[in-house]
Amino acid sequence: MRRLYAAIAIAACLGVALSVLGGCAPAGRALDGTAWRLKSWSVNSVGPTDFRITARFDNGQVSGVSAVNTYGGGYTAGPDNAFLVGQLSSTLMAGPDAANRAETAYMELLAEARSFKVEGDTLTLSDENGNVSLVFERSR
Repeated sequence: MRRLYAAIAIAACLGVALSVLGGCAPAGRALDGTAWRLKSWSVNSVGPTDFRITARFDNGQVSGVSAVNTYGGGYTAGPDNAFLVGQLSSTLMAGPDAANRAETAYMELLAEARSFKVEGDTLTLSDENGNVSLVFERSR
């Protein structure tokens, strides 16, 4: 009987998690059909505009250029501006040290993003504490 209650509790928790992240709802793809170029971030050691860093959202997938390589993976953007990327994959090309550092910083900040906000032609991603980490401008 305890196993049954535990299974019900786990299923309920998973249901809540999916609804919070918008896993099944159309809102889970709120950014689909948009493309962005990074214009600022919370990292001070290297400027993001010195490199081509982009994000394109389509059909529940995020992809782009991360300074040296191209990357891609799933994402969810749900109710209350919740945001989460899944496991991201990337090509494995080598680049200059500064570009490699920029790429590493970008991929870490993208993985840590937990909320999003779109205002006009600006997309802002923030971490779990609400600190702005990535700011993009809309690509045409």
